[in-house]
Amino acid sequence: MNKIDPLVLIEPEARPIERPTTAEAEQAVRTLLRWAGDDPEREGLLDTPGRVVRAYRQWFRGYEEDPVAMLQRTFEEVEGYDEMVVLRDIRFESFCEHHLAPIIGVAHVGYLPTDRVVGISKLARLVDAYAKRLQVQEKMTAQIANTLMTVLKPEGVAVVMEAEHHCMSTRGVNKHGVSMVTSTMLGAFREDHRTRKEFMDIIGNPTNRMG
Repeated sequence: MNKIDPLVLIEPEARPIERPTTAEAEQAVRTLLRWAGDDPEREGLLDTPGRVVRAYRQWFRGYEEDPVAMLQRTFEEVEGYDEMVVLRDIRFESFCEHHLAPIIGVAHVGYLPTDRVVGISKLARLVDAYAKRLQVQEKMTAQIANTLMTVLKPEGVAVVMEAEHHCMSTRGVNKHGVSMVTSTMLGAFREDHRTRKEFMDIIGNPTNRMG
């Protein structure tokens, strides 16, 4: 499995971006339709620019979400529970930043709490907040893990992601059924092989889970 340096920042320094208007975005879609060889004025494509812009707003809503804020509400009344918390098989859909092609797969997220836990739906939302952006899977894996580690301050965090990249399966080498697996292990999961093994046993063998 590919691993990434745990020191990767949660968020890279962002340059101020002035978003184009909806009309400008729709015009850009019309240009691409013409470049593809079709007529954006024909009946079947008249509403396509608007549909594409609305789809982009949904696909890339992660740019408008704050992953850190999602984890602010935690719970301390857990009767001293300090064992592993794992949410596995979190389906996600993202897009690769190199070809704008879909990345579709599942994420497995685990952590060892200290004195507080977070609602499990927040773990799924955290995955989506980073998935709904133009992404590189290695970076996305590290972002999810680093955010959990920074905000919750647990004993450790483990994130494994496995996905099919359509930039590889629908173009280029055209290799179908190939999944990419990435992992980031922090704290106890990085330092203690027994803790890491327990997590991997819980989520199962990633190489056999993408059938």
